[in-house]
Amino acid sequence: MAHARTGSNLVRCALPTAAFLFIALLFAGCRVAQRPTLTLSIAASLQDAMVEIESKYQQDRGPVEFRNNLGASGTLAREIEQGAPVDAIISAGAKPVDDLQAEGLLAQGTRTNLLRNTLVLIAPPDSKLTGFDDLATPAVRLVALGDPASVPAGQYGRQTLNALNLYDKLHAKIVLGKDVRQVLTYVETGNADAGLVYGTDAHISTKVRVVAVAPESSHDPIVYPLAIVAGSRNQEATRDFVVYLSSPAARAIFIKHGFTMA
Repeated sequence: MAHARTGSNLVRCALPTAAFLFIALLFAGCRVAQRPTLTLSIAASLQDAMVEIESKYQQDRGPVEFRNNLGASGTLAREIEQGAPVDAIISAGAKPVDDLQAEGLLAQGTRTNLLRNTLVLIAPPDSKLTGFDDLATPAVRLVALGDPASVPAGQYGRQTLNALNLYDKLHAKIVLGKDVRQVLTYVETGNADAGLVYGTDAHISTKVRVVAVAPESSHDPIVYPLAIVAGSRNQEATRDFVVYLSSPAARAIFIKHGFTMA
């Protein structure tokens, strides 16, 4: 009988312990389940700055996962129009966000201009180019440009070449890139003799040099609109991150990468 009482006592002691462990595991599981994953559609020119800012945000604010969809802004907007599950978009031009707003696909009151950039003419380090006019000389075989149909940098580039009365002269020389980073790669690898990219793209490369900066009057203002997508399933977490993008910590990173705040 003594042994039975001892066993019974052990069972009674074990039950609260087991219950405690079960509850602890349950709450741990809830914490993991509640960790949000934010899906962001981001203009390709923002890739490096955003990765650094997201890492800083995770250090400052805790466990948030990021899934970055990088590409040409026009392509990113079309994906959202087709129902892609995106929480927020940062475009390199106004038109893709204008289109989304006109279709009612953005959360009301969340659109803002986050950043500004410049447009520059780049060439390999040993190039003899001295300015935009040199693009029309026989020494230049190919000029890389983002596809104006979907790449804002390409739209700004075409505007600049038109303003400088060069577009028609260069039309046969132009090779189109799917985004601004592909244009940069064309010039870095020597597959194009020159290209038009953002100043921030030239800033990160040691394989190109800036030949000239496009006059601001030659193209539309280069702004980066930011907005939360109306269909976001993580509205609260997305809003917190969007606010963080204007914080002193995020601003410092953007400026380090060559952007200016809008």
